[in-house]
Amino acid sequence: MYYFCLTSNHPAMKIMHEQVSFPPNTLLKVKWDDFPHFTYPWHFHSEFEIVYVLKSTGKRFVADSFESFGEGDITLMGSNLPHFWKSEMTDQSKIRVNAIVVQFHRSFLSDAINTYPEFRRIRELLSRADRGIHFTGSSSEKIGRMLKRLLALSGLGRILYFIKLLDTMARSENYRILASKAYQLEEHKELNNRLDKIIHFINTNYRRKITQQEVATKIGMTTAAFCRYFKEKTGKGFIFFINEMRIGFACKLLIENRLSISQICFECGFNNLSNFNRMFKRQTGTTPGEYQLQFIRASA
Repeated sequence: MYYFCLTSNHPAMKIMHEQVSFPPNTLLKVKWDDFPHFTYPWHFHSEFEIVYVLKSTGKRFVADSFESFGEGDITLMGSNLPHFWKSEMTDQSKIRVNAIVVQFHRSFLSDAINTYPEFRRIRELLSRADRGIHFTGSSSEKIGRMLKRLLALSGLGRILYFIKLLDTMARSENYRILASKAYQLEEHKELNNRLDKIIHFINTNYRRKITQQEVATKIGMTTAAFCRYFKEKTGKGFIFFINEMRIGFACKLLIENRLSISQICFECGFNNLSNFNRMFKRQTGTTPGEYQLQFIRASA
């Protein structure tokens, strides 16, 4: 495999495109990793990827999300989603990574998955993976056992069992989406329903001041009816939802490191720096500067 660099202003924040090599005529790559620590830089690749950490602790970066990880951590990442894992380096005697990594092409059974109703749940799973999925609780334990079993299989048996694994992941209710909505770069090709239209409008206008009344008018609702509808469908208030998107976009810009924090504040639709800092810390637990510094240190 090889890498090439994409744009960045900071040497520790270069994003690399990994060219994943597959054995000839194979749909699926399943490997066992055993090495001193995670070494891959901030990178992306066109393949979907599942990472199951059996041994190691540290920080997991997926798009604009960064969290601690430990043993049993399972993540599914979609095509071209930037990511990397950074092992803790505090105790040299305990630095060792054991992990199962599964990679599969975007075109994996795509005709069947996109056509037949039996694959509906898997199709929805792979769509959610565009922002990264972290599995938790009993689902994580079950998926972990299946990944160990998958590693031991080969040939057609491995492919059939992998479809069963995807179906198990798709049916799981114990998961979290990692990247913010602002990191979802795809444009809506079709706006099939009212909520799609609302999210599309917010996603293309949240850098400026928008009001509930403006959005309600766009979709032919009263402001009161819109507020009730939006809270029912998203589980979040309108203002909170917009600020969440703005902070997500700010995280992306902080990682890219092309603008100052003050410039990022106004680029994301905040009207003053103190309000931006307060909202950012409330949502992420760190200040914008601390968030950026953690990423730079982990990427170094």
